[in-house]
Amino acid sequence: MAETDALPERESMEYDVVVVGAGPAGLAAAIRLKQLNEGLSVVVLEKGAEVGAHILSGAVIDPVALDRLLPDWRSEETPIKTPVTADHFLWLGPGGSVRLPNVMMPPLMSNHGNFIVSLGAVCRWLAEKAEALGVEIYPGFAAAEILSDESGAVIGVATGDMGVTRSGEAGPNFQRGMALLGKYVLIAEGARGSLAKELIAHFGLDQDAGPPKFGIGLKELWEVEPAKHRPGLVQHSFGWPLDRGTGGGSFLYHYDDNLVSVGFVVHLNYRNPWLSPFEEFQRFKTHPAIRDVFEGGQRVSYGARAITEGGWQSVPKLVFPGGALIGCAAGFVNVPRIKGTHNAMLSGMLAAEHVAAALGEGRANDTLENYDAAWRASEIGGDLKRVRNVKPLWSRFGTLAGVAMGGLDMWTNQLFGASLFGTLRHGKPDSETLLPAGKCKRIDYPKPDNILTFDRLSSVFLSNTNHEEDQPVHLHLADSDMQRASELEMFGGPSARYCPAGVYEWVEEEAPDGQGPRFVINAQNCVHCKTCDIKDPNRNINWVPPQGGEGPIYANM
Repeated sequence: MAETDALPERESMEYDVVVVGAGPAGLAAAIRLKQLNEGLSVVVLEKGAEVGAHILSGAVIDPVALDRLLPDWRSEETPIKTPVTADHFLWLGPGGSVRLPNVMMPPLMSNHGNFIVSLGAVCRWLAEKAEALGVEIYPGFAAAEILSDESGAVIGVATGDMGVTRSGEAGPNFQRGMALLGKYVLIAEGARGSLAKELIAHFGLDQDAGPPKFGIGLKELWEVEPAKHRPGLVQHSFGWPLDRGTGGGSFLYHYDDNLVSVGFVVHLNYRNPWLSPFEEFQRFKTHPAIRDVFEGGQRVSYGARAITEGGWQSVPKLVFPGGALIGCAAGFVNVPRIKGTHNAMLSGMLAAEHVAAALGEGRANDTLENYDAAWRASEIGGDLKRVRNVKPLWSRFGTLAGVAMGGLDMWTNQLFGASLFGTLRHGKPDSETLLPAGKCKRIDYPKPDNILTFDRLSSVFLSNTNHEEDQPVHLHLADSDMQRASELEMFGGPSARYCPAGVYEWVEEEAPDGQGPRFVINAQNCVHCKTCDIKDPNRNINWVPPQGGEGPIYANM
């Protein structure tokens, strides 16, 4: 967490508040800071080439946070145009489906009053609001390093150096990163952010929390035939093609201009190393209850992203000397609702209020203990506490029994404000749940038809992913011998299957050391989903940001 002495000194810029990440949490925090004190200097760093480039979500948003942050938004021209008009829940079997009556669903699962959106477009709109208030936003600059003072307090971040060659040397276009110094730093990187992970470990923020839990969400955007488009329809399903011991589900959201978002989520505590979330997603689209929507349509875009799923039990301490975690970096997704945008924005606003109060008292670079104490008593805490047992029940009892028990638990929380189960603990970290390959059945996935189902590389092409090849690989392998002995020989090489972008391969040729297949990292394919950083059975892969602005450029995702 210190600056490298061998390189030229960085240029620096000073602000009252530095925000890392131009997602819903970071932008809401920046807007709220300027609303509270227009004289504050606020900067937002975004690693994507533009605001929204790395934003991937369903998305159906609960407008509770927007209503509070920008009360007049409904009277303005915004990208939030499609209210939910119908809410369907399906159980899928191999050849059919059953629609669950809405009256059976706990009220918190209702999407009445919510909106179907492109979250990337919403973030671009929020960025315009922030800039109009005087917030400085710098897309294309990845925050790569935490900067600290002599006491260990965080005083800012440094952007990554540009123009470094694959060998680690300064190339002809080398440019030193900038130091952005702030009285407080808010980390809003999203799920499994590299700086958040470093801060949690360095300050022991998770010592009193349960293990973090994650899912991988894969999404495609389709333009469907007008006759098949039902604006405002929200459809969620669970069951096939996943077995009853593997958690996950799907969504179809119909919104603007004949567009349908289709997504598939697999909980990353799955056990079978032969499972491929990408292939399960492709297979899902062939179900009789699903495929008709897309036949005759055109796939427009593709992407994938890790999702925080630990909820109430897994949220770490949110504050450290000099800053705080907000949004999905803190882990505020409501898993059964498949929603996190409202909590992300609320947490950004809550943190902004505590930062503004501290600055008003003349404080700087200290610990915002009141923010950490406040979130559980806020709407965020109320939202997460009611659903805290859904994920543990699903994990323990499988899909059918677990979902039923989770529904019962949500009803008792709704009606009586209490749970029959108390607060259940999560099990192992997701990196520890795989069984040895020899104990599991291989899964035979059909070949893509390139009409409804597709391969990884054609999908990555639609994500507009790009990385300069002559730069250091941003996926760091700690121990290549361990990768072969454990990841390949014990677990059958699951990295080639859990990665949704074809980044990892075990090439069937002699490795340079003569010990068998060679592990290849195609870092240029990486869509920044962070699944490898979560699911590798040895925690042997560490994801760090590539050069600023690189990665996917999601269009309207």
